[in-house]
Amino acid sequence: MKLREISAHPRFLPRVLLLDAVASGATAVLLVAAADLLAPLLQLPAGLLRGAGVALLPFVALVYGLSRQAAPSRAAVQAVVATNVAWVAASVWIAFGGVWQPSLAGIGFVLAQALAVLLFADLGWFGLRARRIAHA
Repeated sequence: MKLREISAHPRFLPRVLLLDAVASGATAVLLVAAADLLAPLLQLPAGLLRGAGVALLPFVALVYGLSRQAAPSRAAVQAVVATNVAWVAASVWIAFGGVWQPSLAGIGFVLAQALAVLLFADLGWFGLRARRIAHA
C-alpha cells in the first residue's frame, strides 16, 4: 500500500494526531519530571527543559482533542503542523546555534526528538494534502 493511499484513509489524520499527542505528552512528562536529572547529562539548563515540558502541555491537550474528531479542521491541523515545524527549528537552534553548548548526549537528545516531531509534521502534511486531493 502506498503512502498516498494510507494518508487518504479517513482515520489517518486523527491517528497521526493521537500519536503526536501521546509522544508529546510523554516528552512533556519526561522533561518536567526529570529536568534536574537530565540537565547535567545534556548540559542544558533544568529550567529550559522543564519550561519546554510545561509549554508542551497545552499543545498535547489541543492535539489530543483534535485526534478525537472524525475530521479535524484543516486550519487546526495546519496550526499543529506549523507548531511542529517551529519546534524542530527551535530544537536545531538549541542544538547548534543557541546560547547553550549541550553535550553530545544533549545534541543527540534534542535532535532525536526534533526528528520525531518532524515526522509528525510530515505525516500531518501528507494527511492534509491527501484530504484536499480527495475533496477536489
